[in-house]
Amino acid sequence: MKNEVIAVIGWITLVQGALGAGGQIFGDNAWGLLQKWWDIPTAGYVVLALAGMALALWGESAKKRAKA
Repeated sequence: MKNEVIAVIGWITLVQGALGAGGQIFGDNAWGLLQKWWDIPTAGYVVLALAGMALALWGESAKKRAKA
């Protein structure tokens, strides 16, 4: 259960970071929900995407190890 929650949080963080960075790079404003509450620079969104990727990979690999 814990690994599934970590994986879901990782995927959501990855998507929000990627949307924010993509919006600032290819458009005028960041995309996603975070831009509605905070003004995050592009580098911050990239860090969020990388942190989300790490959490998603960790959660998914932990789920596979638990099933084995």
